[in-house]
Amino acid sequence: QVQLEESGGGLVQAGGSLRLSCVASGPNLNSYALGWFRQAPGKEREFVATVNWSGSSTDYADSVKGRFTISRDNAKDTIYLQMNNQKPEDTATYYCNAGPPESPLYWGQGTQVTVAS
Repeated sequence: QVQLEESGGGLVQAGGSLRLSCVASGPNLNSYALGWFRQAPGKEREFVATVNWSGSSTDYADSVKGRFTISRDNAKDTIYLQMNNQKPEDTATYYCNAGPPESPLYWGQGTQVTVAS
């Protein structure tokens, strides 16, 4: 069983930056892609970014390309989401996931990000 714990959420002004972290624990972590989804109030959970097991390959939702960067430190069993030039529409609960983005296997409990205009 993989466990995921997010941190780093908070309130930021539009145009500002935040960095989210997700610490993973459990067996065979290096066999999983890790990534981020988000869910705004009244909306479905949506894909944000993913990174493969080695950190050599990443993918992003079109809405965050050029603004968000996902990275992975396997020595620390941690992934990061650097969010720059944030917009009010980035406001959501951000969830860390393990597994392929088309069918995530494990979820964290989420961290709230609020972007004020």
